[in-house]
Amino acid sequence: MEELLSKQLPYSLEAEQSVLGAMLIDSRCVADVIGVLRPDDFFLQQNKDIYESIYTMFNYSETIDPVTVLEKMKHRGVYDEKTGNYLMQLMEITPTAANVAQYAAIVRDKAMLRNLAVAADEIHTSVMDGTGTAGEVMEAAEKKIYALRNGMSSESLTPIGVVLVDVFERLDELSMLDQAFPGQSTGLVDLDRMINGLNNSDLMILAARPGMGKTSLALNIALAVGKKSKKTVAVFSLEMSKEQLGMRLLSNESFVDNKKLLTGKLTEEEWTKISMASAALSQTDIRVDDNPSITVAEMNAKCRRLDNLGLIVIDYLQLMTSAGGDRKSGENRVNVVSDISRALKIMAKELNVPVICLSQLSRSSEKRGENKRPMLSDLRESGSIEQDADEVLFIHREGYYNNDLPNKNVAELIVAKNRHGEVGTVEVQWLPEVTTFADREWKHAEP
Repeated sequence: MEELLSKQLPYSLEAEQSVLGAMLIDSRCVADVIGVLRPDDFFLQQNKDIYESIYTMFNYSETIDPVTVLEKMKHRGVYDEKTGNYLMQLMEITPTAANVAQYAAIVRDKAMLRNLAVAADEIHTSVMDGTGTAGEVMEAAEKKIYALRNGMSSESLTPIGVVLVDVFERLDELSMLDQAFPGQSTGLVDLDRMINGLNNSDLMILAARPGMGKTSLALNIALAVGKKSKKTVAVFSLEMSKEQLGMRLLSNESFVDNKKLLTGKLTEEEWTKISMASAALSQTDIRVDDNPSITVAEMNAKCRRLDNLGLIVIDYLQLMTSAGGDRKSGENRVNVVSDISRALKIMAKELNVPVICLSQLSRSSEKRGENKRPMLSDLRESGSIEQDADEVLFIHREGYYNNDLPNKNVAELIVAKNRHGEVGTVEVQWLPEVTTFADREWKHAEP
């Protein structure tokens, strides 16, 4: 191992110099390189300083040529008496700017190999130190490889210029969208407008008292994302079996009464409906795991292996074991749940997908007399749930408590926390026969 580490880390001097030379010769190719390379991809510090200067100038739409780059390097304090000659040398040795994409690909490949060598060394050190269990070391190793595969550097501090390039790219993507909100649709129009859809790296806590329809709403959203985005949706069900979830989804999609599906007593027309619904569901990539003792670390590991992940749904928080493994005897349950919620937020950020986690509410909401609408303080074993969540969504159905209401199947979706906009309440229609929620179409028809 020492012999391996003593060898020179892989890099290509010629490719690094040719990339920089091409950008100095023809500034039109800068945009192509910026999309592929980051400053840390350059091995030699001098080359890294030059590229970071060009990177910053591109971000501010400044003119890029040998003279302006030299001035920028002076301003940034990365200039010495040899810098000017080195820039001229880069332009002289670069055969043509036309091949800049190939040069950049070589630089990127060498950077990936160096990062892989560093990760392998860290993994080897963890194994030899014996400071963690095999499962913990493997989890850390998987995270390192996943970060490399997705082009992320977990250890380095990112210059704000690099961050702003990503911000402008995202703004450009959003400007091209034909929808009114940036995130993926939940399938419920008014909810989408309030929370701006489901946004990547967000943790949404969906909470309600038993019987309000937490699982139904979560499956509604999972189905909407699976059908519209064509991405993979991972559903972790710690309470219901795969077959029960499949039955719910089939009822949802076919609009056949859930009770009839449970008994199998179906008319010919209903058999046709569920056959068509089954075919439609099979076109989506919804994957279900019903392991009741799964941990966040195990979920994270499974989701990292999915190439086109679009959403994670977890049913539900209070049934989960600690992110670090099994609960220790006598451990404070509030601390355990706080540990889990924090790990879920980290997972959402690391995988860069929205995570919807269902949660129970305490009985305090049902003791409040007439107004039983839930509040943030009702989150059971809350700890840091409220703090870690980007959105907290409550379901309230007044008709659950009062059958005499004229609109007993109207449900309120209460957005109690929203990092992307306002808080408030959205009314939707509850369809108990097929255990699903839908937009209140009559309301949209009103002038």
